[in-house]
Amino acid sequence: MAPLMFVMLAALLLLGYPVAFALAANGILFAFIGFELGMLQPELMQALPQRLFGIMSNQLLMAIPFFTFMGIVLERTGMAEDLLDTVGQLFGPVRGGVAYAVILVGALLAATTGVIAASVIAMGLISLPVMMRYGYDQRLASGVICASGTLAQIVPPSIVLIVLADVLGASVGDMYAGAVVPGLVLVALLMGYVLVVSVVRPAAVPALPPQARTLRGTALYRHAALAMVPPLVLIFLVLGTIFLGIATPTEGGAMGAVGALGLALAKRRLTWKLLEQAMDQTAKLTTFVMFILVGSTIFALVFRAVDGDLWVEQLFGLVPGGVVGFLLVVNLLVFVLGFFIDFFEIAFILLPLLAPVAAKLGIDPVWFAIMIGMNLQTSFLTPPFGFSLFYLRSVAPKAIRTADIYRGVVPFVGVQVVALALVVAFPGMTSLLAADRAEKVDVDKVEIRLEAPVEDRAADEKAADDLQKALGGTGGK
Repeated sequence: MAPLMFVMLAALLLLGYPVAFALAANGILFAFIGFELGMLQPELMQALPQRLFGIMSNQLLMAIPFFTFMGIVLERTGMAEDLLDTVGQLFGPVRGGVAYAVILVGALLAATTGVIAASVIAMGLISLPVMMRYGYDQRLASGVICASGTLAQIVPPSIVLIVLADVLGASVGDMYAGAVVPGLVLVALLMGYVLVVSVVRPAAVPALPPQARTLRGTALYRHAALAMVPPLVLIFLVLGTIFLGIATPTEGGAMGAVGALGLALAKRRLTWKLLEQAMDQTAKLTTFVMFILVGSTIFALVFRAVDGDLWVEQLFGLVPGGVVGFLLVVNLLVFVLGFFIDFFEIAFILLPLLAPVAAKLGIDPVWFAIMIGMNLQTSFLTPPFGFSLFYLRSVAPKAIRTADIYRGVVPFVGVQVVALALVVAFPGMTSLLAADRAEKVDVDKVEIRLEAPVEDRAADEKAADDLQKALGGTGGK
């Protein structure tokens, strides 16, 4: 019955039914079919309330509304505009300088706001007209903005990593520490691609003319400090406390939300309207995630009851190549699904089926999750349903055709695939900053010693002496 459940779920999703309701309805339907056929017992559903209560009481998931609220508030404070203006002025004299600025600002926004839509729209409104005005290639300009906006998928504090940690049962702190180096490698690869273009096709990425650089010398550096210090402090407040073990991810998210409010207040942009919008969007996203979690829990309960996990394990057992074959098939599957469905659906539907297989193959859950996160990042760039493409299309000038945006992201998808290949080839990248992760223990070498209290040892020694004397006396007679 497990294959029928999977086929029915795919059919419901293709028909356009909401994911949460499709998961729950599919699970309940096949549960009753199992009851009627005698394959399942009605007592199975008694486990459902406890599982749902476990979702509601999961403190880890509280980090999602905190980080979402922080990102929305920061996006409303104009941080993106200030950073783009400052970094653009710093890199202006360099060929491709505005493109470098977009990538670096995308990384900073990813480490603070973590909102892809806000990053792409802000950079599309501010940087794209500047790049067009000074002769940048339209496709490259569109591609670099879309790719830089998706950095929020993998750069901590990424909501995607929180979801993956919850699904795979890994530590969010380890996940964040493991994602830092791959995120930096991806930023370096994006900048490297722009560098190659500036050498091969210098006309496609011209430097800003002197009249466009309004700040110079001390004034430029002062302006840069005022624009970049607040987000860097906020990054340390959130990620630094998590990495140092001072705060849990949920506590770090709470501090980030308070820090975002403080930054908005310092810039005199904290209004009731801003708070209302931030809380409204946070509530919507949180509700969306919770509904999908409830639906996926119902589906997973019934799917495993009909031995669906064994069916999936047998399917992957037919794949040749062991661990390498499994990773290749999983990455291809996630990459193809990213063309059509959102990363939440992939995380809550596919990963619970893959996690047990990965565990049996001895794959590190942190490395596996970051690999999946890097792969899911491409789903925002791949036509026809890449959300970053739609975000940029909504603010791009009419002179830029949709076809130009689609073609412009193709080389950047290639760059992300190269970054994914590096993560797969070098798993150690995800453990360079996770020095405090628990070491694996060989249970065969574990030795347990129980020592008696001092008083008991003294009494035992006295009893042993008395016994020895008594035996010695008896032996003398």
